[in-house]
Amino acid sequence: KLFSFFSPPSQYKFRDLTIEELKDVSKTYPNFTFSMNTYTFKDGSQKDLLNFSGTVPVKYAGSSYNIPIRLWILDSHPFAPPICFLKPTANMGIAVGKHVDARGRIYLPYLQNWSHPKSTLIGLIKEMIAKFEEELPLYSLSSSDAARQSELLSYIAKITEGETDIKSRSKTGGRNEGCFNKITVVGAGDLGIACVLAVAAKDVADKVVLLDFSEGAAKGGTMDLEIFAVPNVEISKDFSASADSKVVVLTVNSLGNAQTYLDVIQSNVDLFRGIIPAVSHYSQNAVLLVASHPVEVMTFVSWKLSSFPKSRVIGVGANLDSERFRYILTNLLKAEVLAKDAWVIGEQGEDKVPSWTSCNVAANQTEAMAARNSREKVANRAMEVLKGKGQRSWSVGLSVADLADSILKDKRKVHSVSTLAKGCCNINSEVFLSLPCILGTSGVIEMVRLEEDPLMQEKLQSSAGSIHDLQQQLKL
Repeated sequence: KLFSFFSPPSQYKFRDLTIEELKDVSKTYPNFTFSMNTYTFKDGSQKDLLNFSGTVPVKYAGSSYNIPIRLWILDSHPFAPPICFLKPTANMGIAVGKHVDARGRIYLPYLQNWSHPKSTLIGLIKEMIAKFEEELPLYSLSSSDAARQSELLSYIAKITEGETDIKSRSKTGGRNEGCFNKITVVGAGDLGIACVLAVAAKDVADKVVLLDFSEGAAKGGTMDLEIFAVPNVEISKDFSASADSKVVVLTVNSLGNAQTYLDVIQSNVDLFRGIIPAVSHYSQNAVLLVASHPVEVMTFVSWKLSSFPKSRVIGVGANLDSERFRYILTNLLKAEVLAKDAWVIGEQGEDKVPSWTSCNVAANQTEAMAARNSREKVANRAMEVLKGKGQRSWSVGLSVADLADSILKDKRKVHSVSTLAKGCCNINSEVFLSLPCILGTSGVIEMVRLEEDPLMQEKLQSSAGSIHDLQQQLKL
C-alpha cells in the first residue's frame, strides 16, 4: 500500500531495484516510515533524497532496546551504500564508539565493503543490529543533560535535513563567560598532559580544558592534575566543555591491536571520526592543532572531517625540529647568520630536510656556489646533531604551547607547521607538509616563500607522493 502512492522520483537511476529493496525493508520492519527530504552534503551541496526512519530491536546485557535510526538512500542506489544515522530522542545520549561518531553517523564494515547485488538494505540493518548488540550506541540522559542533548540534536538535524546555516554559536549556559583565550586538549595520555602543563607554565591561555576519555588505571595522570589543582585547568569527558575554544589540540592515538602500519593509521582515522565533528561543532571558529601521529596524515583527516578552511587546520609538524635546528646553528656551530632564516621542512621522521627562506646575495655565480656549499656543510652537521634528539612528550608539549601562544596572541611569528602543500613546489595533491608559515588568530596567515633548491623540491615532492598514496588507502 505504501508504494502505491510513494516511489523514488525520476532522479533515481535504478528505480525498480530501489523499490524492490524498499518493499523488503517495509515488509521486515513495518514500523519504518518513508519520506523525501533535502540532505546537505559536507561540501554544502544539497539533494532531495528518499529516506526512512524507525527503530531496530537490539538486545544488550540481558535487556531489549529499540534503537532509532534513519537511512538516506542515494540516487545511485543500490550501487552506492546509504548514509546512516542514529535518530536519538532528547533524553538519549550518543555513545561515541567504533561504529558511531558524535553526530550519530553510523560506520560499519558492511558500508565500507558495499557491493551490489551482494549488499542489501536488509543485510545492512542486520549487521547494524549485530554491532549495536556488541556496543550499545545510545544511553539514557539525566534531565540536566537532556537540554544540552537537544542542542546537539538540533545541530544534527541541520546537517541532515537541509539547513545550511550551521555556523551559529553554541550556547553553554554561561559555562565559559569571561573566558577569552580558551584551549582544549583532546586526549589525556602523556602527550595530552604534557601539553596542558606546558600551556599552563607559559601562561598561554585563560582556561585549559582537558578532554579525558580514558578509564581505570589509564586515568592516573588526570587524577594527579585534580589532586594538585593546576590553576585554570578543567578535566571533562563531555565535549560541550570544549565550547568556544580558540585552539583545540588533538593528541589522541588509537591503542588498538592493529597489525600493519596502515591498520594503525586507519584506527586513528576511526577514532577521529568520533572526535572532530564534535569539537568542530562546539568550537566552530577554532584553530585545530594536530599532534597525533602520523601528523601529516592526521592533519589531512582533521581537515576533511571538520570542513574547516585549510588555514585553521594545522599540524605541529617540524616546529620542534626547526627550533632545535636554529638553536644548534646559533649556539653550537656559531652560525648565527645562517640560523636567522633556517627551517626544517617536509614530513616528520627521516625524510625531513633543512631549508632557507632567503640567502645571502653573492657578487657572482662562483661566490654563490661557494656560499651554498659552505652552508650545506654546516646544515649537515646541524642535522646530524638533531638526529640524536628524540621527541619526548614534554618537548612536544612545549612546542604545542609555543604554537598556541603565537596563535592566541596573534604574534604573526613564522613557524614550520604542517599545512596544505598543494600548489607549493609543484605539488598537485592534497597533502599536508611542514612549511614555514606566519601564524595568527586565524591560523595560517601566509606561507613564507622558500628559496629555489631543486634537491629540496625533489624531496618534498617525494614525501607528498608517498603520503598521498597512503591517504588513498584510508577509509574516511
